[in-house]
Amino acid sequence: MTYRFNKEVTILSVEEATICSILYPIYYVQIKGMTIFRILLFTLIISGCSNKASDYTVVPEPEFVINDAPADYHLLFIGNSLTYSNNLPQTITDLGLGNDVTIAATVVARGNYALIDHWNDGVIQPFIETGLFDYVIVQQGPSSQPEGRQLLLDYGQLISDLCTANNSQLAYYMVWPALENYNTFDGVIESYTLAAEMNNDLLCPVGAVWKSYFTQTNDFSYYGPDGFHPSVAGSQVAAEIIYNNLGLN
Repeated sequence: MTYRFNKEVTILSVEEATICSILYPIYYVQIKGMTIFRILLFTLIISGCSNKASDYTVVPEPEFVINDAPADYHLLFIGNSLTYSNNLPQTITDLGLGNDVTIAATVVARGNYALIDHWNDGVIQPFIETGLFDYVIVQQGPSSQPEGRQLLLDYGQLISDLCTANNSQLAYYMVWPALENYNTFDGVIESYTLAAEMNNDLLCPVGAVWKSYFTQTNDFSYYGPDGFHPSVAGSQVAAEIIYNNLGLN
């Protein structure tokens, strides 16, 4: 995954972080040299992280860049924080390496974005039009309600048509509802399934597998602390489902 960053801001204290969270609520954050990921800075503050400057830095929005390194498969991920949490694309890349399959992942993901936002931004169209990508993996929010479902269907179709015209296969990354909205889970599954079927696209049924696991075990550890974003274990399961359903072996 290749990113270009314009500048970096170092946070010196929790107080300074609080001020920045008001000015720029969502950041790419690097903690002690770990992989860059996007979080709500407010979450970082209230989680009790150390306020040492060496512990975390805040990086503004990246300029998205295509990863065109030689690889067996080139993947384009389009989504929001459910894609970049725990660096899901890198986890999928690592699965490939474990099977002697090289994967070059490009990510276009912004917090709280739906497919309509990506389409209107105009970043994804020229990326897909390069004809580089074997698979384009898309997701938005849970989309269990009528408005969200319609946006998933309408803009999924636009992206699907663009993929077809450029020899790429679209795949839907089925997500899940917040734990507090668990009663809408079936609606999430229905929306993503319908979108994939309508356009004859691939479906990576992460949400359905999560729900089946919860039903069998009553163990909700695939959810992270906020009850919506995935834990590391949840992201690992998601990566395996996407990897296998794309047939990357």
